Parts: sequence; C-alpha cells; structure tokens
Amino acid sequence: MSPPLPPAGRGRLVPVPSLLRGWVRGSEVALVLLAAVTGCIGGLAVAGMSGAAQWLREALYRLPAGERLSGLPALPPEGVWGLPFLGPALGGIALGLLLLAVGRGRKRRAAIDPIEANALHGGRMSLRDSVEVAAQNVVSNGSGASVGLEAGFTQIAAGIASRLGIAFEMRRSDLRTLVGCGSAAAIAAAFGSPLTGAFYAYELVIGTYTIATLAPVVVAALCGSLVVRALAPHAALIDVGALTLSKAGVLDAADTLPCLALGLVCAGLGVVLMRGVTLVEGAFRATRLPAPLRPALGGLCVGVLALATTPQVLSGGHGALHVQLAPEAAMTALALAGLIVAKAAASAVSIGSGFRGGLFFASLFLGALVGRLFAQGAPLVWPGFEAFGLAPVGYAVIGMSAFAVAIVGGPLTMTFLALEMTGSFPVTALVLAAVIASSLTVRKTFGYSFATWRFHLRGESIRSAHDVGWIRSLTVGRMMRRDIRPVPLDTPMATFLRAHPLGSPSRVVVVDERDRYAGIVVVPEAHARAAEEGGPSRLADIARYADAFLLADMNAKQAAEAFDNAESEALAVLDGADSRRVIGLLTESHTLKRYSDELDRQRRAVLGEAA
Repeated sequence: MSPPLPPAGRGRLVPVPSLLRGWVRGSEVALVLLAAVTGCIGGLAVAGMSGAAQWLREALYRLPAGERLSGLPALPPEGVWGLPFLGPALGGIALGLLLLAVGRGRKRRAAIDPIEANALHGGRMSLRDSVEVAAQNVVSNGSGASVGLEAGFTQIAAGIASRLGIAFEMRRSDLRTLVGCGSAAAIAAAFGSPLTGAFYAYELVIGTYTIATLAPVVVAALCGSLVVRALAPHAALIDVGALTLSKAGVLDAADTLPCLALGLVCAGLGVVLMRGVTLVEGAFRATRLPAPLRPALGGLCVGVLALATTPQVLSGGHGALHVQLAPEAAMTALALAGLIVAKAAASAVSIGSGFRGGLFFASLFLGALVGRLFAQGAPLVWPGFEAFGLAPVGYAVIGMSAFAVAIVGGPLTMTFLALEMTGSFPVTALVLAAVIASSLTVRKTFGYSFATWRFHLRGESIRSAHDVGWIRSLTVGRMMRRDIRPVPLDTPMATFLRAHPLGSPSRVVVVDERDRYAGIVVVPEAHARAAEEGGPSRLADIARYADAFLLADMNAKQAAEAFDNAESEALAVLDGADSRRVIGLLTESHTLKRYSDELDRQRRAVLGEAA
C-alpha cells in the first residue's frame, strides 16, 4: 500500500471566506466558474512550460527562434560547444542536480499524479511535488531527452486544481472533478483540441462520464485551449485535414479491414515498448549508479543515438511528426523500421534512466511511423491491398491513434484527437475501429496502460482512475468495536459461565498468559457444551478461530474475504500478526452494512445525486 498523501499544506493556504466556500460547495454554477479559472491557469502553465522547454532547446542547440529540434535533418554543429550530441547528457546532469536539491533535508516519496490522486486520494495532490515534476519535465524535454511534456502539463495543471479545491474545502467527488478539469485543460491546450482534452479527463483522470461533470470539464478544456491559442497561435500539430487522406473516391466498409489489422499491430508494438521501458529501467538499476547520475548516462546514450541516426529521436517529436506527415515525406520501408526502433530505444532509455516525462507524444509519432510502414509493407503480403481507399497519410493517422491508445489508453480521447486533426468523419470512423482493436487487445493480453503499468511495478493494484480510495480508507480500524475486555484463557469454566450468562454479549475474546490472542468463545455454545454430560472443563477446549483474525489496516473488502475464509460472523482485530495483541472486534454484518452504505454514497456521487 502506498504511503498516505500529506495534507497538501492546508495551513499554508490563503484562507477563502466561508461565504464563498459555501457558495462553491453548494452551487453547480460556482463549480463551472472555478473550472473555467482552472482551465485558464492550466493554459497559462502549458504555454509557460512549452516556452521554457523551447528556450532551452534554442540555447543548447543554437536553433533559430521557433525551430523544432526533432524536425532538423541533422544535429546543428554549432550546438553545445560544437558537440551537440552532449545536449541530453547536460540535461541529465542538470536533472540530477535538481533531484539532489529538492530531495535535500526531506524524505523523498513518489509524486502523486492525477490518475493516482483520483483513484486513491480523493483528488488530493501536493502542489510542491507537482511544480517539481513540471520543472524536471521541462529540463528533460528541453535538453533533448526523448520524453514529451504532456505528463508535466497534466501534473502541474491538476496540482493547481487540487490546491484550489482544497482551499475551497470541496467534497471528494467535486475535488476529483476539478482535478479532471485541470488535466482536461492541459491536454486541450497542448493539442489545441478541446474535445480531446475533455475525454482525456473523462477516460483517464475521472474514470467515468456523467452529466454532472460535463459542464465543468468541457468549460475547462475550452478555456485552456483558448488561452494557449491567444498566447501561441501556431498549432501544436500539423493540420492533416489539408492533406490527402484517401486515394480517391469515398471510403467504404471494406477499409475497416486494414485498419483493424493496423490496430492489432500497434497493440503488439505498444506492449513491447512498455515492457522495454521496464527492462531498460532495470538495466540502469543494475549498474548501481546513484539515481541522480543515471540521467547523465542515459542522456549520453540518447545523444549518441541521435548523432548516429537522426535528430527525430530527440525531444517529444513535434517537429519530426510534421516531417513524417508532410506530403513530400518519402522514406524506404527499411529507413522507417530503423527510425521506429531508434525512437523507441531513445524513449525507453530516457525514461528508464530517470528523465521526467511520458510517452504520449512519442506514441503518436511512433504510431505515425508504424502507419506509414504498414502502408508500404502490407501490399507485399496482402494481395489486393492497393484496392483499399486510404492514402499513406491516412494510415499514419490511424497508426497514431491506435499506438497512442495502446500506450496511453483512452479510445475516445484518441478518436476525438483524430477528428479534430483531420476534420474527416469517414477517417474518424476508421480510427474508432482501429483504436477499439488496439485497446481491446492490450487490455486482454497485457492489462495496463503505461501509467497503470508503472503503478503495478510500484505494487499498486489500480488500473484506472476509478475511485477506489474510499475502499482503502474504510479500514477495519475505523469500523471495529474497541470496548472489549478479553478473558484469560485459564479462567475456570464455571467462573466464565457465571460472568457471561445467556443473553450477555455472545462472543468473548480470550487471550493466553502473555496477553496474546488465543481465540473467540461463543457464549451460547459454551453454556450448551457445559450442560452436556462430561462437557469441556477448559476454555481452550471451546475457543475457536485462534488462527483467524483481522488487522487494523485491512480495508472492508479484505475483511469480508477474511470472514468468508474463516466462516465466522465476528473476528478479533489485532495490532499485528506477530504481537497478536487484541485491540478490537468486528462483525461481518457491520462490515457489510458500512461497505454497502459507502458504495451507495459513491454511486449517488457519480450520478450527481450527492447532497
């Protein structure tokens, strides 16, 4: 179980007047207005991080203003003192120093990201941790490491949203929604795509779509997108709607077949990439290098790889994606395959060595490459493939969406991204078929997206942002009775029966001479057995469930399983399996009632019925 999230600096918050707090807590209109503020702040954060990362790239590699590093045909010779391949290594050194600086004097813990915050902590995030993650992400991406900025975008925007919600003392469900609003604004601003941002929040951060969350999430996404368009009017992605997505004529149902096949290919390659990142991370740990030194080594590897292949493997890949989606793009199948391997390796090395960032944009770029390679290679093994209507750029768009779904998740998110990029409903229908094939394949064969796979490696069991934190907080320690008086196991039977007549509490906990748990005596059973001829003369003969007990940190679901396994209606609660000191008693009926009540409350909150 992960360590509990700290109180997020409640005492350091600027106090919000109680009247305003009450209005925000009790009004849907107020929630929408707060979501709009969150969206604007998220858009500003995205613009600021993007500008900072671009400034770093221009300073390190001596790029012209606005030039994308990954879109260059070769590394600029004047960059980084004439050794441009050292850019990622310098970034790794800076990142290591930053890690040392922020970790000095306090115990380090993994930063809580928006998905984990909404799944386990009711939307509570540390703003300090979020700022640190965003800064590390800017250094990583700005130095040329093969990571995107989207993870930092969502982290800082959601962290600010969480802090606002905590300041207003919002209810758990509303705070989770506001964290989703921050994430929606970040993704909408990053791609200039409000629908994409909104569905990113629904599918990946909030975990569900409801009427109650529709207005705040969409408003936040719109505000984030508008703010970035006002500050940086250049589109984040190339406008593929102006390109030729189909060969000629109308796309028909038959074109679904190659898209399904491409979706399956992307699913397999996505799983390989996620496994590869884990293997590379394990390899870096095996070097026994201190964690702050690993990014420097990883950066050197990425820089040498860019020097040996192409700068398209560097940074997030925005410039490289423009190159690959351009009409004049022409690479052989072998060159495309080599670029796919190089970019995947650069991403795995970057993340595995400790650079901060995600695989969102890398998955889009890799998917576009896979789509182009599929368009070139499929005719060699698929008779009649040329009869299908999609052009190579069309397959690149299908590949982008299908590969991103395999890595990031969110089928509707990637479908709407394709729609907002292309403006083509026929192509979007094919994208939907491909992402369904990819998502279903990954879910049934692997079971995780990249984010939830990382949680799994840390020992967490969550697979989505669906709120399961309330189950963990509904612990045995909170539900148990504490007013119990254990009876020594060596108490004479006659004394026990006089002290516990029929009609008194029906279960009595017994302990041994060292006050260690020894079982439970059922009072009616003790009286019935004592009335029999030659009945038991010792409590030890009728004590039951000596090896079945609960611990205070178990949740309600674990407790219910323990009752089933022991076939008991009540169990003692101990402070530890080794010490076996009794601290309480819990009944199955009370556990199931509390669990049912909480489940019903959560259902009403999801439906927007909570008071």
